[in-house]
Amino acid sequence: MSEQIVHDQAEGPQTVRLEVARQEPDGSARRDVFDVPFDDRTSVLDALQWVKDHADPTLTFRWSCKMGVCGSCGVMVNGRPVLGCETFVRGFRASGLVVDPLAHAEVLRDLVVDTDTFVGKLAAVKPWLVPDGATRLPLADDAPPTSGHTQAPGELAAFRDFAQCIDCMLCYAACPQLDVAPDFLGPAVVATARRWDEDSRDRGELERADVLDTEFGAWPCIQIGACTQVCPKGVDPARALRDAQRVATETWEARQGSR
Repeated sequence: MSEQIVHDQAEGPQTVRLEVARQEPDGSARRDVFDVPFDDRTSVLDALQWVKDHADPTLTFRWSCKMGVCGSCGVMVNGRPVLGCETFVRGFRASGLVVDPLAHAEVLRDLVVDTDTFVGKLAAVKPWLVPDGATRLPLADDAPPTSGHTQAPGELAAFRDFAQCIDCMLCYAACPQLDVAPDFLGPAVVATARRWDEDSRDRGELERADVLDTEFGAWPCIQIGACTQVCPKGVDPARALRDAQRVATETWEARQGSR
């Protein structure tokens, strides 16, 4: 049974109960509780920082930009994956907050999870522009771009939404399929693959198909849609997964018809 430590450090009438999961590198775990002062502008990230500054300097968590851009402050708040910098304490003044590390990831310490597995899956789908072998960028500053590197607005629109992904891993924490298929590429990786597949300048679709059309590629998805619901940037990973499954099916049918 985990140990619970209560710290009553905050003063003043407006405080919120903040319960935080703690885990040491050796795997030992406990839960600590703090009374944290807040106002209408206090985010979950601010609350965690208050604890670190005023109550327990050993509390470990990630953050960088505090602007919803870097994606590094993702945590579970009352069971839901969120960005700490974009989630405000005022909405939890009655219930209190329970903050845990992101689900479906190995915990390194406290709220910090290992991202190496995710990055490895991301690299597998070649998340970069794979150009036509004949296409080259101009060498001279005043040379016009080659046709392979120009796009119409409609071509940009085809992948722009998927390009908003910030790799925060919230969709992974929300995906129930990762409970039963931990090797599943997952929502963000498939969305990133589709981002490049839909790019008119890219020629890497067949290479990515070899990864997506596999047992743990796009197929574990059963379209619950939790990934899309929690995305802080409005990306629709569920649609990306549907598209990847559709393309794989159409490719298989075309191959069968050509026999």
